[in-house]
Amino acid sequence: MQGIRSFFIAASGIAILAMAALFTASLTVAFVGALAVLSLARLVSARLKPAPIPVKTRGQQRDMRVWNDGKGTIIDL
Repeated sequence: MQGIRSFFIAASGIAILAMAALFTASLTVAFVGALAVLSLARLVSARLKPAPIPVKTRGQQRDMRVWNDGKGTIIDL
């Protein structure tokens, strides 16, 4: 009877350790997946960001800069 009880205690201890290892591995995979999705989203959003388009100024001062960043015209005096 003592041998059967110690066998079940050892088997349940091994099962608990296996479940903890599986839980840790699944959390690691989920964390790596979330980081991959976030980094891909950042990469795609950086590529979709419009580049500033320089606007030519006619007959104005040379030290004044005017450009369009895709959201509106910027005039730097």
